[in-house]
Amino acid sequence: ICQEKRQMRTAVRRKLREFAAAQRQIEDAAIQHHVLDAPWFKDSKRLCAYVSCAALREVDTTKIVAHIFNPDDPVQAKKLYLPRVQDKQSHMQMLHVKSYDDLVPNSMTILEPEPVDKSGSPREDVLDTDEPLDLLLLPGLAFDLSGRRLGRGGGYYDCLLSKILESNGSKGWKRPLLVALAYSPQIVDGSVPVDETDVPVDALVRASGVTAISPYARQQI
Repeated sequence: ICQEKRQMRTAVRRKLREFAAAQRQIEDAAIQHHVLDAPWFKDSKRLCAYVSCAALREVDTTKIVAHIFNPDDPVQAKKLYLPRVQDKQSHMQMLHVKSYDDLVPNSMTILEPEPVDKSGSPREDVLDTDEPLDLLLLPGLAFDLSGRRLGRGGGYYDCLLSKILESNGSKGWKRPLLVALAYSPQIVDGSVPVDETDVPVDALVRASGVTAISPYARQQI
């Protein structure tokens, strides 16, 4: 499995390097439009997302994050958690932020939440919240149409997703919807190789639209 994953990562990274910038911009706009226009996004009150990194060729989330920070309609106000990498042992937090002022660039120039707020208090971790999480918008490197997700090899998201799903289950809450954003070159023919630690996604958002995969997603989307 490890060898298959390495081979697929190499192949998809090459496709992304060859992906025309103009087409990438078209897909970025379409994907973000699908998310912002979706009832499951509009109805969400608490969600995790990510700040996209152009160097990693992640699907752009600029419009999505900006909309959450400044909603057009106060009724659609949301509580947002963004990732902060803690170490190189696959440990990552999702911390509550309210604006871009709460973010600082890390060593890879990716914007992350500062661990404490302006008053010096620790930011709320999504695992410590007393309210259920509705939605996670996820990056990744490769996906298939069965919901299998291949990350970049660090294991950060799979580790955190397992904790979030376990925490929600232990509290008797409904599970959040796991939705991945993907460019067309990231959708592979056949199957993505996975092992027991890999967490599948419920749905994919591509330029062509939203694809509900799991039975849970088909109920929600």
